[in-house]
Formats: sequence, C-alpha cells, structure tokens
Amino acid sequence: MSRISTDQVKHVANLARLAVSEEEVEKFTKQLDAIITFAEQLNELDTENVEPTYHVLDLKNVLREDISKQGLPREEVLKNAPEHQAGQIKVPSILGE
Repeated sequence: MSRISTDQVKHVANLARLAVSEEEVEKFTKQLDAIITFAEQLNELDTENVEPTYHVLDLKNVLREDISKQGLPREEVLKNAPEHQAGQIKVPSILGE
C-alpha cells in the first residue's frame, strides 16, 4: 500500500507551481513512497541513550582567530572611487530627491 497518493503529489506540485505530467506524477509517487518507507525504518531504531549529533565530525571552532589590524588609508581607498566628498564615497541616490 502506498503511503502517498497521486492526488497528494499533484497538490504539492501545484503548491510549488510545477507543471507535471501524469507519467511524472506516477514516477514521483513511487519515489516519494520509497523515501517514506526508508524514513519509517529509522523509527525502528532504539535511540534512547544516543546523544544528539549536530555534525558528523567532531569539529570545534575551525575559524581563524579574529585579530584586529589596520585597514587601508582613506586616501588610498578614495583614489579608486569615481566620486567622493568629505572623505566619503559618493554614490547615486536610490531613494529619490
């Protein structure tokens, strides 16, 4: 017995704004039923004393240390700006006048 109907597949496809043929509906129904069957097998496992896993590898903070350092001088940055005024880069207004 299928755990998902063709009507459910059509409904989800409609919600996702997908155009699917009858052949595709049948194919997706079988594929989704196989996925649901596999997921139900996981419910048979005893996970009572298993700690939640947030990542498959035991990784800690793998980022570099955040070290403050001096940025570019303002004059050097403004050399690359097409327009600047009062020490700031001037850009076209997007909010109107």
